[in-house]
Amino acid sequence: MKTETLNYKDGDVNLRGYLAYDEQKGGKRPGILVMPEAFGLGKNARSRAERLAQLGYVALGGDPYGDGIELNELPEAIKLATALMEKPANFRRRARVALDALAALPQVDSSRLAMIGYCMGGTFSLELARDGAPLRGIVSFHGGLSTQLPAAAGQVKARILICNGADDPFVPAAMVNGAAEEFTKAGADWQIINYGGARHSFTNPEADKLGNPALSYNKLVDERSWNAMKSFFEEIFA
Repeated sequence: MKTETLNYKDGDVNLRGYLAYDEQKGGKRPGILVMPEAFGLGKNARSRAERLAQLGYVALGGDPYGDGIELNELPEAIKLATALMEKPANFRRRARVALDALAALPQVDSSRLAMIGYCMGGTFSLELARDGAPLRGIVSFHGGLSTQLPAAAGQVKARILICNGADDPFVPAAMVNGAAEEFTKAGADWQIINYGGARHSFTNPEADKLGNPALSYNKLVDERSWNAMKSFFEEIFA
């Protein structure tokens, strides 16, 4: 497996993505964009890109902030994430330029693209689906589900899989129901899996170290949601 830094830009912002693929595999393959948590393109997102490459995909970990910035403290992450998400059009563009960079790669079949995201990255993936991006499907893992720009009828091209922790205090039941109503009205192909006992960041093995009771790794739910994603990709790329 080959991994490398992929440089791309959003206006005058320099972005440093993490590309992973099997260089021994010939032909064009589906491309998967991986958007990370609010802490930036760190270990968890990079490892997910590598695992996707092992499955035969070309995976790009997107850089949300620029220059590959990684954060260690939750208040710092919240500050940068809040500023980034303040203007939905700019937020969507930050993910769209990463998707465009992935689609332009010679080993990627640009007609077979998908996107996954974790926490803020899950919100990124849903926002690109709402924006009508040319995606076969998106998967949100413990992402925020509300939006300032709801999907319009007929606008969503991607099939949607939302993997949500039923005990996530950042995503109350009303928000889950709101997303279901939004995507139903938009005519989207959507599904939501609510995992009992799972809190925010249930896929991140480092979550418990942050000392926030809302954040907790759940190994079983991590495995279940990853397997749900794999089945989803088999369906959309069939």
